[in-house]
Amino acid sequence: MKALPTVESDDALMQRLKGGDGAAFGELLGRHAGAVAGYSYRMLGNAAEADDIAQESFLRLWRGREKWEPRAQVRTWLLRVAHNLCIDRFRRREVVTSEFPEVADRRPSPAGELQRKQVGRIVVEALAALPERQRSAIGLVYYEGLSNIEAAEVLGVSIDALESLLSRGRRSLRQDLSHLHPHLGEE
Repeated sequence: MKALPTVESDDALMQRLKGGDGAAFGELLGRHAGAVAGYSYRMLGNAAEADDIAQESFLRLWRGREKWEPRAQVRTWLLRVAHNLCIDRFRRREVVTSEFPEVADRRPSPAGELQRKQVGRIVVEALAALPERQRSAIGLVYYEGLSNIEAAEVLGVSIDALESLLSRGRRSLRQDLSHLHPHLGEE
């Protein structure tokens, strides 16, 4: 009977990375690139820009590896870097995107696919209409699965401020989407 391979923690991989271990960097890249690119895409609505943000985030991890202190989780740190880079992009282009990735629907029905796309477009537009900080908070918590504590850390706000952003964002979405289903506006 084969023993299951042990999975090294991110902290252990960072210790190896501090010494220049490329395999540790590759493992961290494999674990977190999808989350960083996905978050960046939801923020920017552009796959090429999201890839650039993800690459820059990991490049900063590599460059700063010798100074790494385990004050934050690696994933949280990377998402914070990606968030800041996205904000920099917004400031440069001064345009808020209206594109969010659609969630893949695995149902084969053409009618279901059409309905999903229509609803998806409406939800994307409602998300894009939110202020950037509310959209970021919702993206980190609901799309990336971060805890409120982790999301607050990424955004550089208190937990109370994050919960306020989430509450205002959900309220705006509920109001904007209430025409899809009449019960959405009810508490």
